[in-house]
Amino acid sequence: MGKQLAIHGGSPIRTEAFPAWPVYGKPEEEALLRVLHSGKWGRIDGEEVATFERRFAEYHEARFGVAVVNGTVSLRLALFAAGIQAGDEVIVPPFTFMATASAVIEANATPVFVDIEPDTYNIDVAMIRKAITRRTRAIIPVHMAGLPADMDAIMALAREHDLVVIEDAAHAHGAAYRGRRVGSLGHMASFSFQSSKNLCSGEGGIIITSDERLYEACRSAHNCGRIPGGAWYEHHNLGGNYRLSEFQGALLNCQFDRLEEQAQRREENGRYLAERLAGVPGITPQARGRGETRHGYHLFIFRYDPQVYGVSRAVFLKALAAEGIPAAPGYAIPLHRQVLFTERHFGPYTGCLDTHPQLDYRQVSLPVCERASDTAGAWLYQSLLLGSRRDMDDIAAAFEKLYTHRSELASVAAD
Repeated sequence: MGKQLAIHGGSPIRTEAFPAWPVYGKPEEEALLRVLHSGKWGRIDGEEVATFERRFAEYHEARFGVAVVNGTVSLRLALFAAGIQAGDEVIVPPFTFMATASAVIEANATPVFVDIEPDTYNIDVAMIRKAITRRTRAIIPVHMAGLPADMDAIMALAREHDLVVIEDAAHAHGAAYRGRRVGSLGHMASFSFQSSKNLCSGEGGIIITSDERLYEACRSAHNCGRIPGGAWYEHHNLGGNYRLSEFQGALLNCQFDRLEEQAQRREENGRYLAERLAGVPGITPQARGRGETRHGYHLFIFRYDPQVYGVSRAVFLKALAAEGIPAAPGYAIPLHRQVLFTERHFGPYTGCLDTHPQLDYRQVSLPVCERASDTAGAWLYQSLLLGSRRDMDDIAAAFEKLYTHRSELASVAAD
């Protein structure tokens, strides 16, 4: 039995590579050359970015889109457009990429961390209600891994307390909630096109909205404070040059042509794999059933129970990788434990400290997130879900093998 696991010299479940990411071909090559030869490389001169903004916003059932240099900037400008300022509080989850909360600091406001649901890893709406104060001005729900948050409940709270909702949809291109695409559910939404994302151009982001006032504010802020009809050296608002290049716009238009087919494939494979893994003790796929009609599956999240296997998550993932299945431990440090927040390294953005001088994120306790980060949370990357049904069977077989030979995993920990 000692030689059964690949990490002990046994044969791995899989030796073939999974689909590579990003997916590209002749259309991308031709589009980049077209922009190159046009000499119109910037957003101001060409049509690629403008075309993409229209297509992406329409696909996500919004009226307007403003493409920017990255997803962090899209969050920052959305907060700026919403009028967030010093003294304001913005509710965010702690199990997400840093930008969800650091953008709040850069808006000179205060991030208020609210714990996540144990089965979805999305923000817990009941906890949002408890966190609302007289200073609360906005909520940034993250569609974690591409699973839409409980937006009906969140929007009901927002209406009750007159709050702005900015969807962090960095993981959720093409995802849908109760038949509507994410990005059309809140007042604004932020998407990322960073290299790993389901729609990518290396770097990039976009804000989408159906509110014309918010759109104009974002558009001005991303274009040095200019306004439609104004002169080139006429700056009406605070802003900067956060425009996307035409090369990235060209890539995104080609990648967008691939998105719907890829989204359908991820959904089908994600559902199938979740059904397979639901039968493996100690492995619990991210729960569905909160209203999503399509999961974006930027990540395939699963919860790992170390008590079933007798070893840490790190040992389990090491053995899984030896079987040919790459996986990651997820966000291994919650945001409220990051040095940025525990040491309050906020640079010139002092609004948070001026209005909350006793603020100490070291005292924040968010047990569900902490358990996810410390021991339980893990995920597979989206490119694996672009494979075949046989690829999904290989993934499931590797999990099943580790459960069958779980008694041998203890010796992995000792190596």
